Amino acid sequence: MEQMLKKLGFKTVIFLSLILAAGCSSTSQMQQSNSGIKGNYSWLNLDTVKAGKFDTGRMWTFDYPPVKYFEKEYNFRPTEEWFNNVRMSALRFANYCSASFVSADGLVMTNHHCGRESVAEVTKPGEDLFDNGFYAKTLADERPVPGLYVDQLVLIKDVTKDIQDAIDKGKTPEEKVANQRKAMAELEKKEAKETGLRIQIVTMYNGGKYSLYGYKRYTDVRLVFSPEASLGYFGGDYDNFTYPRYDLDCNFFRVYENGKPLKTEHYFHWSPEGAEPGEPVFVVGNPGHTDRLKTVAQLEYMRDVQFPRTLDLLNELTDMYTKIIEEHPERKAELQNRLFGISNSQKAYTGMLKGLRDPILMQKKIDFEHKFQEAVHSNPELNAKYGDLWNKIAGTQNELRKISDEYFALSQNRFFSAEYFLIAQDVVELADQLKLPESERMEAYKGAELDSTIDKLVPKEIDADVNKALLKSQVDRFYKFLKDKSVVEKITGGKTGSDAVNYMLENTVLTSPDILKSLIKEGPDAVLNSSDPFIYFTVHESARKSEIQNEIRKVTSEEANYSQELGRALFEVYGTSIPPDATFTLRISDGVVKGYPYNGTIAPPFTTFYGLYNRYYSFGKKYPWDLPKRWQNPPADFNLETPMDFVSTNDIIGGNSGSPVINEKAQIVGLAFDGNIESLPGDFIFTTEVNRTVAVHSAGMMEAIKDMYKATRLSDELKAGKIVDESK
Repeated sequence: MEQMLKKLGFKTVIFLSLILAAGCSSTSQMQQSNSGIKGNYSWLNLDTVKAGKFDTGRMWTFDYPPVKYFEKEYNFRPTEEWFNNVRMSALRFANYCSASFVSADGLVMTNHHCGRESVAEVTKPGEDLFDNGFYAKTLADERPVPGLYVDQLVLIKDVTKDIQDAIDKGKTPEEKVANQRKAMAELEKKEAKETGLRIQIVTMYNGGKYSLYGYKRYTDVRLVFSPEASLGYFGGDYDNFTYPRYDLDCNFFRVYENGKPLKTEHYFHWSPEGAEPGEPVFVVGNPGHTDRLKTVAQLEYMRDVQFPRTLDLLNELTDMYTKIIEEHPERKAELQNRLFGISNSQKAYTGMLKGLRDPILMQKKIDFEHKFQEAVHSNPELNAKYGDLWNKIAGTQNELRKISDEYFALSQNRFFSAEYFLIAQDVVELADQLKLPESERMEAYKGAELDSTIDKLVPKEIDADVNKALLKSQVDRFYKFLKDKSVVEKITGGKTGSDAVNYMLENTVLTSPDILKSLIKEGPDAVLNSSDPFIYFTVHESARKSEIQNEIRKVTSEEANYSQELGRALFEVYGTSIPPDATFTLRISDGVVKGYPYNGTIAPPFTTFYGLYNRYYSFGKKYPWDLPKRWQNPPADFNLETPMDFVSTNDIIGGNSGSPVINEKAQIVGLAFDGNIESLPGDFIFTTEVNRTVAVHSAGMMEAIKDMYKATRLSDELKAGKIVDESK
């Protein structure tokens, strides 16, 4: 889990979204919305609340750049050449962050938190690069990172007609979805063969448009500079999703080609002064996912079912790991990062759910949907094709509500399931395979491989503390969500809570490899008829789980089909005047450097190094506000007045971590690394009143690199836009 969390961008740490496929839409009707969310706002006439111009965001694609809007808003009309240079200068950092070229010699900038795993990969025995930082004084010292790559978007094609024609040939929702996937796969394969690029077909506007993106991948990427972790993540989980911030959240890498630094025509020049308050700035990166174009019914499901359920689980996991660390302080170093990741997700879901429960924000979504419906219904041709889609989507959500809780309870996942259930799944699969003739079995269950598979069934070590707590949580979910409790009562002896956990562990064979092997030797029927609680549950609930999976597959196929049809309607009505939802593909977001009101005061547009030291001393120099030795007594030429971090009104979300922040000259003025806690509702709606992007200031990075770290080779390259001394 820790490795996964290190990879994630600032909102993509919401890792549990991977396990929530069971409930992805809503059940309520739009007409029910007002009464369901008024709460303490009964004094407010929600009918007076109207949709905002940018509620759907400002994550513009490079397919349809908003040239006229930029000109009207900022008196800035970028050319096609400007957009092409910006696009080619931006990068996707592996499959979880954003980055950019910042010199003609392949120098790459991204966040420290995006590069943590890479720092660990290149750390040699006896080193602690995570705590002590890293700087390659010469080219020869730059360290190759195994498996790391960056992708550059070099090709964009509109393939909407090809995909939609294929979809329209299907007669049922399942056929339409299957045709879509087949057409996309065939086009991707064909284009990859012809171009040699990494090809991805991107769905926009839920199917209103489809674009083919071609990426050039660079696989020789080397670490150049990384600050100490205490600077890259100053304030830790306490300051996460907050502002003012004092993070030097930057890392620098270099792309090599044929063993030499890459010579690239496209890169961002450096602005040592950075941006001033009120100045227009642009974030160029790969936002991961948003739900801004979902129907109100789908958002209501997230509000009423999916997010509360997820938050309950996160609360349980947070309490669980906190308690284990309190009872076993010797495990703090081992479990603290895991707890940070979960509590980070807890914060995120709390903020998103708060936004969904905000009657004003939801009324904005309702108003947008009303206007969209009116545009469709007032046009006979559009009404004939799309007029009933909202009701159809709401119908699929009603069906999902009936089964999503039960499917959630039956789902097994290494993040929140007790390991015993995962072992039981492997044991049952083994038994099923052994019932087949050897010629029909999978390779792992044949001949000499069989003994090896059996030996691997039970891990050498099972974390008893963690798994007992996970098991209790899981049993509680069984009792809460499963409609038929008979199997749960059987495996728990009718007990609940800790008593149920003790009963199950006292009656299992899965904790003893020798006893388990003896059971397997008795044959597959003995395994499948075992009274072991975990094996029994897996065998007897498998049919129900399979049944629910089939139901969900059918309903979600219908939902996907209706959503892509509604996407066509959306594009016909609004065109490119609104951006599509985020898809972890390249976008450009506009905004201005601007503070905001918060907590009864005002957040400044930027912070300085003075604030960093104020936090350090105010918290008694203690973690997570401690500073490494070199920072405790700054050198005389280090300017504490230099801006360190800043906020702007740009529209970002998870995946944007590592995105360059540029000015109209396409110069680096900052590096996006977070959003404030007020930005969390940005998953479904974008507002500019208090929603802010948080970025490292270019002047602050330069000051730290040049005067604190004395990394002159790097600072000289950033200033010049190329390696200054080729001999180094």
